[in-house]
Amino acid sequence: MATKLTLDKAGRVVLPKPIRDRLQLAPGDTLHLESEGERITLRPVRQNVMLKKELGVWVYQGEPADASIPDLVDRERENRHRAVTE
Repeated sequence: MATKLTLDKAGRVVLPKPIRDRLQLAPGDTLHLESEGERITLRPVRQNVMLKKELGVWVYQGEPADASIPDLVDRERENRHRAVTE
């Protein structure tokens, strides 16, 4: 998708909703910026997570496990909480 974006006074741009939806970007997500010559590239920073929310449902993305889904959810919450508070 090609589109024109306009910088606001603070130098910010808004990514179009169809792109945010396709890339599953949400407020607070981190993007990696690279620049080379006149080109700017933004890429989502993705963590290796075992659970991913798809259409409002948590989906396990990892290898088969003996752990129960509630245990996996609890473990993922703990990992994310640790990552945020460190």
